[in-house]
Amino acid sequence: MPRRGKGRSTPPVTGKAMALPEHQPTEEEQLRRAALEYVWIPMREPTEMGEKGEPYIFVEGRGVRVRDISGREFIDGLSGLWLKNVGYGREEIAEAVREQMLKITYQPFGATTVPTIRLAEKLAQITPGVPRAFFVSGGSEAVETALKIARAYHVRRGERGRYKVISRKGSYHGATGVAMWLGGGIGVGAGRSDYEPAYPGMIYAPQPLPYRCEFGAKSPSECAVKCAKAVEDLILFHGPETIAAFIGEPIATPPGIAVPGDEYWPRIREICTKYGILLIVDEVICGFGRTGKWFGIQHWDVQPDIITVAKGLTSGYIPMGAALVRKEVADAFVGSEKVMLRHIITFGGHPVAAAAALKNLEIMEREGLVENAARMGEYLLEQLKELQEKHPIVGDVRGKGLLAGIELVRDRKTKERWPQEAKVRDRLISKFLREGLYLRPYGETISLAPPLCITRSEVDEVCHILDTVLGEVERELGVSP
Repeated sequence: MPRRGKGRSTPPVTGKAMALPEHQPTEEEQLRRAALEYVWIPMREPTEMGEKGEPYIFVEGRGVRVRDISGREFIDGLSGLWLKNVGYGREEIAEAVREQMLKITYQPFGATTVPTIRLAEKLAQITPGVPRAFFVSGGSEAVETALKIARAYHVRRGERGRYKVISRKGSYHGATGVAMWLGGGIGVGAGRSDYEPAYPGMIYAPQPLPYRCEFGAKSPSECAVKCAKAVEDLILFHGPETIAAFIGEPIATPPGIAVPGDEYWPRIREICTKYGILLIVDEVICGFGRTGKWFGIQHWDVQPDIITVAKGLTSGYIPMGAALVRKEVADAFVGSEKVMLRHIITFGGHPVAAAAALKNLEIMEREGLVENAARMGEYLLEQLKELQEKHPIVGDVRGKGLLAGIELVRDRKTKERWPQEAKVRDRLISKFLREGLYLRPYGETISLAPPLCITRSEVDEVCHILDTVLGEVERELGVSP
């Protein structure tokens, strides 16, 4: 809660009206006004923020907690934007960045640096069979790069007609020119009508979310098999000779953490291999320990052709991403200038960002944060299932590692969603903030992805807040326990 100001003495009453002292805006008020006027905060509208006394202005963080300019403290339930994997306040990373800045902060064109090389080597050691790294500045650029590599790869092989890309409905892969047209229009993608016409060659497959399977499947296994078959049906309908790549997150986050049945990813790999289609696995969110393994796809022991990474690569301390490419694919661009990949990102492989990434990965290994994500994630899911039994508003809980989702429904039997006028999301956000949990659900789905350094007692604290807030929302909506 905001700190209370000290009381003021009442001025003496006189026969003449006294001029009230003019209010001088505090630094906090000045900053908030400046933010509303000058900062374009993504996915927020300034008028709405101003009416709520926002935006929140954060000034400090340690571990899973952040503190705003007013001194209020919150647990960050979503790790910034799914990326603060090692948590806040890691001085080691700041020191590594400073040390590198004092050496060299960029390189002459056409060259590289020591930390960039070391990072590429490290990624080759920990990623599943994708040893060559094309570094970029973030996740959207990583996806754009992967798509360009996939299309150019087929050109190198004499199959120029392969340009189409299959993605899943309800997924999200970035906000840049091509990446924004992947997935079925959720979140940022919902505003794509502003940027039409659509990019050519986009094909949309069903999302393997067992709770709301497009095919009405009765089990995760049945949903996985049917959704994979739908991908093959799309390939045959459009013609295999026209398809360049399939792209998907191991676990899709926008639909509220869509964990597919175990048959899905192995079957998708078989289908892509059968028809000569490159398999791009988007690990921008799932990668670097988030799901309890270094990479989400490792839960299904599948070998991608390209992996896209960002976010957890540096835990958000400095922007960085990469497209990691299987040797057989990367070798198509080796041998002469005629076949090399003609693509560049100005800040890709920046030595300072590489230094931050190396230290970030060192911390993860030394502190066993991937293993902690697996343990705490299992404990978190147990707690969420108990909340599901207690609260009738909870229709489903799901997740892997420290990536969990709670789907709220009006009716458990029918899975009916709450109407927009119920303002479930607004109710949740305001109560989470009051209780000290910074979390902004999408619709009626609550996604949880705290930093991987979270402790058991902090998981308990998060679940206690969830319990309190869900109970209040149920009472406001007239839902009987």
